[in-house]
Amino acid sequence: MTERSSLQTVSKYFRELSVAAVLVVLLLVLAVAAPAFFDAQPLFSRLARDTPTLVAACGMTLVILCRQIDISIGSQFAVCGVCAGALAAGKEPAFVVCVAPLLIGAALGAFNGALVAGLRLPSIVVTLATMVMAREGLRWTQQGVFINLPDGLQWFGLAQRSGQCALIVFALLLLAAMAWAMKNLSAGRFIYAAGSDAEAARLAGLRPRLTTFLVFVLMGALTGLAALMNLVQSPQVDPKSGTGIELKAIAAAVVGGVAVSGGRGRLWGVFAGVLLLACVNPALTYLHVEAYWEKAIQGAIILLAVVADGLRSRKAREAS
Repeated sequence: MTERSSLQTVSKYFRELSVAAVLVVLLLVLAVAAPAFFDAQPLFSRLARDTPTLVAACGMTLVILCRQIDISIGSQFAVCGVCAGALAAGKEPAFVVCVAPLLIGAALGAFNGALVAGLRLPSIVVTLATMVMAREGLRWTQQGVFINLPDGLQWFGLAQRSGQCALIVFALLLLAAMAWAMKNLSAGRFIYAAGSDAEAARLAGLRPRLTTFLVFVLMGALTGLAALMNLVQSPQVDPKSGTGIELKAIAAAVVGGVAVSGGRGRLWGVFAGVLLLACVNPALTYLHVEAYWEKAIQGAIILLAVVADGLRSRKAREAS
C-alpha cells in the first residue's frame, strides 16, 4: 500500500520532479565544467536579476490556469518601469514610486480582462494588440531615451548584497503566499474551476468571467511589481526593458507543469521552471556556447513541455 501511494505521489508530481532532476543535472555539469558559475557575487546577481521573472511567472500561471494567455506583459513591464522611473526622477515620494507601477499595471490588466472576459474576445488576439499598442506608444513618447534615477532608489538604499537578498527573499515569500492561497483559499479553487470547465463552474454558482477578469488585473499588478523590482537594480530605466519576459514567464509556467489547457498546475513547479530557465543563459556563457541560442532553447523547452502535456492528457483519457 505504501509503495502504491509512493507511485501515485511520483505520478502526481512527475513534471515538477522531472524539471528538478534536469536542473540538478545541469548544476552538476556546471560544477564540474565551470565551477566559477557558483561564485557568490555573480550567483546572487543572477538570482536577483531573475526575481522579476519569478513574480511575472506567478501571475502568468494564474492566467494559464484560467485557460487564457497574456503576451502583453513585456510591454506592460516597460510602461510601468518608465512611469515609476519618471516619478522617481521627479522627486516624488518613495511610496508613490512604489505603488504607482502596481496601479498602472492593474489598470492595463483590467483593460485586457474587460476585453477577454467582458466581450469574450480571444486572449491571444487581445494581448497581442495591447502589446503592440503599449510598446509602440512608449517608443513614440520616449524615443529610446533612458531615465536617470536618483541614487537612493537603487537597491532601496541598501548595500548591493543586502538589496539582492531582500529581493530574493521577497520573491520567495510572495511565491509561498500565492501557493498557499491557491491551495487553501476559495479564490484559488475558483481559478482552477474556471480553467477546468467554465460552464460547469457557472452552473455550480461560480462566476468564471469575473474570475478571469480579476486574474488579468492581478497579472497586471504583478507585472508592475516585477517592473519595480527590476527598476531598483539599475541606475537608469531602459524603455525597452521587459522585452522577452513574456516568453520566460510562459516557459516557466508550462515547464513547471501548468497545463496549457487550463485547470491544472502548481506554483512550486513554476519556481523550478524559473530556476531552470535562469540557468540557461549563464550556462551557455560558462560553457562557451553562443548566447543567441538562449531563446531557441526556451522555445524548444516550451514545445517539449506542451507535447509532453498533450501525450499525458491523451493517455489519461484513454485510461478512463
